[in-house]
Amino acid sequence: MKERPFGFWDSPVQPHHLTQAIHLTDVAWDNEDLLWLEGRGGKGVVVHCNQNGKRKDLTDGFNVRARLNYGGGDFAIHNGKLFFVDHSGQLFALSIDTGEATPITSTVGLRAAPTVSNDGRWVVFVHRNFDVDQLVMVDADGKCQPRILASGADFYLHPSIHPDNQYVSWIEWDHPDMPWDGTRLVVAKLQDKDGQLPCVVETTTVAGTKQVSVVQPQFSPDGRHLAYISDLNGWSNLHLYNLESGSHKCIVSSDGEVAEPAWVHGQRFYVFSTDNNYIYYTESRLGVRRLWRFNFFSSEISLVKEFSEFSQIQQIAVNPKGLLAAIVCSSQTPPQIVTSENGNLTVKTNSISAAPNAKALSVPESIFWTTSNGQKIHGLYYSPFSTTFCCSGPPPLLVHIHGGPTGQATVSFEEELQYFATRGYGVLSVNHRGSSGYGRNYRQCLRGNWGIYDVEDVAGGVRTLVSQGLADINLVGIKGSSAGGYTVLRSLTCHPGLFRAALSRYGISDLLALAQETHKFELHYLDSLLGPLPESKELYRERSPLSSVDAITDAVALFQGADDEVVPKEQSDAIVESLRKRSIPFEYHIYKGEGHGFRNPNTIENYIKTAEVFLREYLLNNAWKRTL
Repeated sequence: MKERPFGFWDSPVQPHHLTQAIHLTDVAWDNEDLLWLEGRGGKGVVVHCNQNGKRKDLTDGFNVRARLNYGGGDFAIHNGKLFFVDHSGQLFALSIDTGEATPITSTVGLRAAPTVSNDGRWVVFVHRNFDVDQLVMVDADGKCQPRILASGADFYLHPSIHPDNQYVSWIEWDHPDMPWDGTRLVVAKLQDKDGQLPCVVETTTVAGTKQVSVVQPQFSPDGRHLAYISDLNGWSNLHLYNLESGSHKCIVSSDGEVAEPAWVHGQRFYVFSTDNNYIYYTESRLGVRRLWRFNFFSSEISLVKEFSEFSQIQQIAVNPKGLLAAIVCSSQTPPQIVTSENGNLTVKTNSISAAPNAKALSVPESIFWTTSNGQKIHGLYYSPFSTTFCCSGPPPLLVHIHGGPTGQATVSFEEELQYFATRGYGVLSVNHRGSSGYGRNYRQCLRGNWGIYDVEDVAGGVRTLVSQGLADINLVGIKGSSAGGYTVLRSLTCHPGLFRAALSRYGISDLLALAQETHKFELHYLDSLLGPLPESKELYRERSPLSSVDAITDAVALFQGADDEVVPKEQSDAIVESLRKRSIPFEYHIYKGEGHGFRNPNTIENYIKTAEVFLREYLLNNAWKRTL
């Protein structure tokens, strides 16, 4: 091993690993053929792979990307016919045989979550027009006048159609709640009308309240049950509703999370086998999401062992022959789509064509620390790792804050965190109070406490690692984006001098402006995190980094999309103005054409290279001088 200062190690993780990766977002079976959605530099492409392994892009000329809320629910497939949402918001039907795509809806509004009936005649989807959300049905050829199935609620999610078309179910909720706060599971009876599209004749709310979140309803193949995920027990567990008796049963009860917060449409955490014998579901514990199987006859639960090498398993799907497919990854394996048959896995596609050597990457460790009143706080720690270089003493620490703030740091393939860990940084990814993955009570801790508990937990994590000799108190940096960027900026104002350097990507600095300018989905999100307006106006000001920006004394690099509509550029401008006036070291990088979340590969490459140089200059400079 060669001696070299922390932070200056040669790394196997290069910028192109961040910029050239294909984003794999969904996978679905069409009988024995497999389809998946790839995000290529901001463009969504549906790929078809037949039984012989022959692939083709199906949606040339289109950008398959539903833009309702934060996206998701982009396509559905049924017997050789693909239904997809274009970036424009319009729903198209495409024949896989001919490649011909035809619109089956108008161009008005945004759509998401197309769901096809078992006979292929109907498609149900969520539609937003002028901020009014509805659940709409259209025939598969787009020849009939669309029929509104549900309206009146502020939001709709997860439509599901009964196998014999007797019922349709969905999730709905209203402001000021978020879908992880409280939702309603509705079952509606359908009736044919005038030989046209069916209409709803009766609706029943069967689960969920303002204090209970329910997601992903799905009818069983035999039509007897409706499955759903509910956090009624404090954890998001799997339930069954008997359509005949009206009884409910929790079939998977544990201190684990089956669901994740419904930031996007189209999330799929479980799936029925087509013979109705099993439910395959994923469950998250301490940031690791495993695949399990529930046996309907014996109620036995077993781990699906062939997937056990992966720490994240998402969007599971099963075909009529019982073959499984999923998007999988681990801390050392980039996302890939695999299929399983008779216990054997086949890789169908990879997100990175030439991934870094897995043995040269850091493996995160689940850690915890406690608050002053003894509450356990969670995180993941990546130790500095190299097969070539070493250095003595405590390493520099880079603290990463996830977004949301109702997000979660998971044991997954995090190229950006590996980028720094393999260069000699210790990296702490914090799951502060308010994060998902640790039960409803942990997530709700942040209610009224955003800007307090998250900041306290970050500082507590730093002090814990320093006390354990895993970090140098004089070499601590912090990074985050969006809500994570808010915690970054707030930490700089509350703990000046604790962090030598900070990276903020489109971080929130003005909470009042955020509440007034944000989109429909998050219009009242801050009601729970801070309080309703106008009553809590002064609290919004007090918790805004902009109100105490003059307390910032540490170097800051800000990265901002010029077209960001969630956190507009003006919020970063205001922070920069104070730093400039007081001669605080800063850099400000504005990217044209970028919104909330960078998509252009050139932007991403510029960001990561600039961030590395900035940290070397303002975080590692003294360490470098000491070792010479």
